[in-house]
Amino acid sequence: MAQKPEPPTTFVAHGASRLTDVEIDAYNEEISDKEGFVGDRASGRAFRAILETAREQVRKLDKDPIGEVASEEISKKQLDRLLVEGDAEAAGLVLGTIEEFAREFADVIRQFLRLKAWKNTERIVIGGGLRASRIGELAIGRTAVLLKTMDIDVELVPIRYHPDEAGLIGCMHLAPSWMFSGHDGILAVDIGGSNIRVGIVQLNTRKSGDLTKSKVVETELWRHADDAPDRDGAVEELVSMLKTMIKRANKGKLQLAPFIGIGCPGRIREDGSIEKGSQNLPGDWEQKSFNLPDLLRAAIPEIDGHEMIASMHNDAVVQGLSEAPFMSDVGHWGVMTIGTGLGNARFTNRKRAE
Repeated sequence: MAQKPEPPTTFVAHGASRLTDVEIDAYNEEISDKEGFVGDRASGRAFRAILETAREQVRKLDKDPIGEVASEEISKKQLDRLLVEGDAEAAGLVLGTIEEFAREFADVIRQFLRLKAWKNTERIVIGGGLRASRIGELAIGRTAVLLKTMDIDVELVPIRYHPDEAGLIGCMHLAPSWMFSGHDGILAVDIGGSNIRVGIVQLNTRKSGDLTKSKVVETELWRHADDAPDRDGAVEELVSMLKTMIKRANKGKLQLAPFIGIGCPGRIREDGSIEKGSQNLPGDWEQKSFNLPDLLRAAIPEIDGHEMIASMHNDAVVQGLSEAPFMSDVGHWGVMTIGTGLGNARFTNRKRAE
């Protein structure tokens, strides 16, 4: 019996496994071993823990060359400066941390590549907060070298956009491009364990004919971890930020498409609710009756006189999607985001009809 043709992608779904350009083979994978979740060994928290352990060992014999500040309170910029401008021992502590973190990260990647959904992965894009630093770039480079010494043939590349912007730009790929016809930009939301970022992504399709020239032209950040709101308070603040962006677009005469793309931690159900993985967000976001896209549609029913459509997917998926236009030279690729935890997603490029 002849196989039925696949239906076209003509709708916007939440947590979809098929998008216009890619199939999402897996995301938010949680691999466990005797030490716990494997991904926890390659997170921003893990990097700080490795640094703190090394400093504790030094303190047993001598003065800590980094000083008294706690490791979790040292910014990435400060660590970058220590690496370049600090005394030799302080730089040595940072270098040693990069080396040990890279070894852990290489082992994590090795275990991911054993998963059925991750087999034959040719390239892994590395995003997340740690990537936005020199120490992060060195950790990625050292991990790539270690994988080669382990005879693991996979390319590691830092995400090309700043991670803060990649999480917004990737939202464009949650909907088919025809939805944006005649418009200049979209509203995008990147929800994280510490921050919520809202922005306007300018499409620039009239110049390039595709989405490779898209850029973030307006952005606003709210660090909810400092304010500790409840869930309703977080949604209320998010709605306020989106309305502010709409006003800025109108003032700048930038015509927004009636679409809001949302990247959010966790596994996203088809109806827009969250199955699991949102434990770092304020309040219970996994309650089945809680549906963020529906709440946003109720608060912002129209954009530019048209009914608003919202689409939500996992935040690592969305950050990875920012690279989709540049992945035509490989068939299977993935993304790992080094932040509060280790976000992950694996993609297979879809063949376009001629």
